[in-house]
Amino acid sequence: MTGWKPSPLMVRILSAAVILAVVIGLVLAGLYGVYALVLILGGLALWEFSGLSEGMGSRAPAWLLFPLGAFFAFSGTVLKGVDVTLVLALTLVGGLAAFLFVPGRRQGLGRWAMGVAGALYIAMPFNFYLLLYTSKPNGLVWTLFTIFAVIASDAAALLVGSRIGRHPFFVAISPNKTVEGAIAGVVGAVVVMLIGVSGVLGISPVHALVLGVLVGASAEIGDLVESQMKRLADVKDSSHLIPGHGGVLDRLDSILFPPILVYFYVTVFHLLS
Repeated sequence: MTGWKPSPLMVRILSAAVILAVVIGLVLAGLYGVYALVLILGGLALWEFSGLSEGMGSRAPAWLLFPLGAFFAFSGTVLKGVDVTLVLALTLVGGLAAFLFVPGRRQGLGRWAMGVAGALYIAMPFNFYLLLYTSKPNGLVWTLFTIFAVIASDAAALLVGSRIGRHPFFVAISPNKTVEGAIAGVVGAVVVMLIGVSGVLGISPVHALVLGVLVGASAEIGDLVESQMKRLADVKDSSHLIPGHGGVLDRLDSILFPPILVYFYVTVFHLLS
């Protein structure tokens, strides 16, 4: 008699439940819990990017990718006193000079560029989440509703695209995406932003509408960007860290770009106070 084996759907649900419990626990722990969450998720995503970069032709060097990623992630909060220009100058001069001596120097420029690009791509969005989160008095609300809007966008795009999607959308990158799903994704983000920005924070629905469009569109762009990376690296998932879900980067792809646009929008229009 064989032992009981959970179905793929059950594995997927259990994995999601465990991850959600950990995330909620760290967020409720306060600022240091959020810092720990950034370190964990960011570190794992950077590790996955390192693997993807090798498949894309130039493996990002860990000695550049991880320190630079940590700096970008905390550059607006914990490390805001550190001169960004100095760090970038050291990255340029020291990073490129190092490839005169380290193994793989013949691919030095490509590896350096991949390391810088990976740190920016993954860590900079975390910086903007932290900037949103630490904004007073409604930073937590802005952060949560930005994430909720992305989740709603992903869910709406998947539901509508799989049910009534007929017109391909960026088929060369992601064959299953449709125009109908993309439109539904933006609408889903707009609905959540109307609830959060107008309903909870009492800000004009016009701002909520614009923010919803920005979040929905940037979430879909983020999804496509990671899909393109995986296609170039010839892999289905960024890793197999999460049973039933693939990698951390597979779950983060849609939420990376939205906080950047949200933060700049609310800052320009003075909506944080």
